[in-house]
Amino acid sequence: MQAGLPRLHLLAAVLVMAVWGSNFVVIRIALDSFPPLLLAALRYTLAFFPAALFLKRPNVPLRNLAAYGLLIGGGQFGLLFIAMKSDITPGLASLVVQTQVIFTILFSLLLHGEKVRPFQLGALAMALAGLGIILTHTDGHTTPLGLALVIGAAISWSSGNMVSRAAGQVNMLAYVVWASLFAIPLLFGLAFLVEGPQAIVTSLAHAGAGAWAAAAWQALGNTMFGYAVWGWLLARHPAAQVAPLALLVPVFGMLSSTLILGEPLQDWKILAAALVMGGLVTSILWPQVKMQLR
Repeated sequence: MQAGLPRLHLLAAVLVMAVWGSNFVVIRIALDSFPPLLLAALRYTLAFFPAALFLKRPNVPLRNLAAYGLLIGGGQFGLLFIAMKSDITPGLASLVVQTQVIFTILFSLLLHGEKVRPFQLGALAMALAGLGIILTHTDGHTTPLGLALVIGAAISWSSGNMVSRAAGQVNMLAYVVWASLFAIPLLFGLAFLVEGPQAIVTSLAHAGAGAWAAAAWQALGNTMFGYAVWGWLLARHPAAQVAPLALLVPVFGMLSSTLILGEPLQDWKILAAALVMGGLVTSILWPQVKMQLR
């Protein structure tokens, strides 16, 4: 899996995973000051402006940019931020959202007319068993609603992966920046409808420097750097080779949440993580293992 990537490409991917994994802690901190949909809107506003003044819009159809912006901005992060506000812990969110690996591979298979093979169904069963353990341990910190929202975010992420691959080898930083334009009105509109103008004005007026720094990091570190590099890798390597690297996100996510926020790392979380990640690893590695056994 990883041996197929050039060393510098692999290093870039691991750095993105570290940024994305530790960002779940940053999100949790920012959500103490901003409502979730407003935070997502700020993330993409800061990602678009002022960078769009210096980056030419990539030569891809507007529908492709719009689809990516809506899926990643509105779908992935809108749902993820809502869930993390009060319905799932940062560590578990970083784990559950990685089911995008299976969805990305399944979507790739379906788009190319291939059949889902038995080992992939087995891998999916393992991942679902891990999610089932999380579901049976829902409490005030993690709820069934939170779990469903993060799975929805994972599906949106994997769909966005398919859209960015279809864009081809373009300037991915410009691609991510200009796609952000389509997420902004959706997220601000939903924020006004769901969270209300008063909550928005109050949070903007009272947010401290730390909250604004966390919001800015969503744009600079995660959106502009993270998704630009991620899309760049997906455009140059098969999805089945790149997507599994996202398995490092929950490693960074759960450790940083435990070390910084003091999130408990109980035995059931470790078992759930082993099942989910075991299913994801199986879905990728089994064909290679089978070939070596022949």
